[in-house]
Amino acid sequence: MLRTLDIRDMLIIDRLSLTFQPGLNVLTGETGAGKSILLDSLGFVLGWRGRAELVRAGADKGEVIAVFDLPPGHAARAVLEDAGIEAEDELILRRVNFSDGRKTAWVNDRRVSGEVLRGLSDTLVELHGQHDDRGLLNPRGHRQMLDAFAGLDLSACRRAWAALGAARRALAAAEAALAAVRAEEDFLRHAVAELDKLDPQPGEEATLDTRRRDMQGAERIRDDIARAHRALSAEGAENLMVDALRWLEAASDRAGGRLEAPLSSLSRALIELGEAQDGVAACLADLDFDPRELEAIEERLFAIRALARKHSVLPDELGSFAGDLRARLAALDGGTRQIGKLHVAVTEAEAAWQAEAAALSAARRAAAGRLDAAMAAELAPLKMERAVFRTELSEAEPGPEGTDAVAFTVATNPGAPSGPLNRIASGGELSRFLLALKVCLTGDDPGLTLIFDEIDRGVGGATADAVGRRLKALAEGGQVLVVTHSPQVAALGGHHWRVEKRVAAGMTTSTVTPLAAPERVEEIARMLAGDTITEAARQAARALLD
Repeated sequence: MLRTLDIRDMLIIDRLSLTFQPGLNVLTGETGAGKSILLDSLGFVLGWRGRAELVRAGADKGEVIAVFDLPPGHAARAVLEDAGIEAEDELILRRVNFSDGRKTAWVNDRRVSGEVLRGLSDTLVELHGQHDDRGLLNPRGHRQMLDAFAGLDLSACRRAWAALGAARRALAAAEAALAAVRAEEDFLRHAVAELDKLDPQPGEEATLDTRRRDMQGAERIRDDIARAHRALSAEGAENLMVDALRWLEAASDRAGGRLEAPLSSLSRALIELGEAQDGVAACLADLDFDPRELEAIEERLFAIRALARKHSVLPDELGSFAGDLRARLAALDGGTRQIGKLHVAVTEAEAAWQAEAAALSAARRAAAGRLDAAMAAELAPLKMERAVFRTELSEAEPGPEGTDAVAFTVATNPGAPSGPLNRIASGGELSRFLLALKVCLTGDDPGLTLIFDEIDRGVGGATADAVGRRLKALAEGGQVLVVTHSPQVAALGGHHWRVEKRVAAGMTTSTVTPLAAPERVEEIARMLAGDTITEAARQAARALLD
């Protein structure tokens, strides 16, 4: 329950302190006196999004403090717990709006965000404004209203719809990927076959290039080495040295020992010559190659390099590139099986969502009957006992909240055709339909303060009295605040405030005054008679109050 509301420097309010009571609280006053400013200020401290400029002209900041009673078990306690704020029996909301646009809020002296305020607001206050019938006239909001009346939890259906969407997206992505792979299937199979046939190995290109260079170099030096080999062989130096050794040995006996040293050196030279011959022969053997081998090496080397250029990769990367192509082919070959699995997943997800949607539809049909009965009970005391309210369900585009479209239709007189509210109901009837619907949707929540802003517009006389009595009954055991221009409604209030606009020293301010019994007579008489209050108007006001 809202206990007090303190407002400082907000719009045309200088200083204002209000103490509200349980039951039906009514606020009256001339049009433009500032009643809407009170609601704007209350909405500001509750975190509602409203006017951007609220600070009174000339002030540095505006401030609103609202104090609520918080009984045990109140839903606001859970919001406080989630925000890490200890709940007490008294809840103090304070919010400051600086002239530069900055806003700061506190809950029980703990600084909080506007999101926390709005979370608390949902559990503390429900406002039904003078333009709420726009929402009532919009069929897009009717399903939400019915769901609220039924207390439906849509999370399971939303999760099932999200899962279905994910399954469908996965299937579509897999099908697109498969289609893309299929579009290049011929290329993949040809490229893989070509790579498999060549089977290039890492480092092979460098090895082949080195071998090719060696063979090409051998062709240039082999002739010189061969000539040297011939010069050292029996056809050249070796033959001459052997002849010299034979001739010297024959003359050695007659030389008196003078040829011993030359003979020894020549023998060693022949040994060294033999080693040189072996080395040169070995070199020739190494340089000896089959020209066909060089041709084969060049052919493979050129094939590897050509394939690397074709696929824009390095020669040493051909092997891994071939592996990538094989993986894409494997994806193509296994794509059909994967698509089949994804089709099954979509079917299962669709069945799960349809089950949730069907459960919601059944719950909505049952709730529609209960709402129609509840509306019939509410319309009777509002002088609309002959009106027929119907909640009609039809099939809508499938979505996260099921497959139902909901529309509220009415027939205001017996035998008259039913139709949409905006084509059937008059302005006064709309207000009463709205009041009845809000009563049905709100239910019995003693912890919720209900605020009605000119809900009685367009009605008068006995009908206005009926609206006032329904508001009074609704306020029993709870708290209802009503902004009204109807004397019949004002007379039924348990507590009455008059909102006035005053001009002093060139400054306009709005004040709110609690009214005692005599003052209530004057205010209701003013509402009945206008600027000139007659004794007859006072008598009528007393009659209404009685």
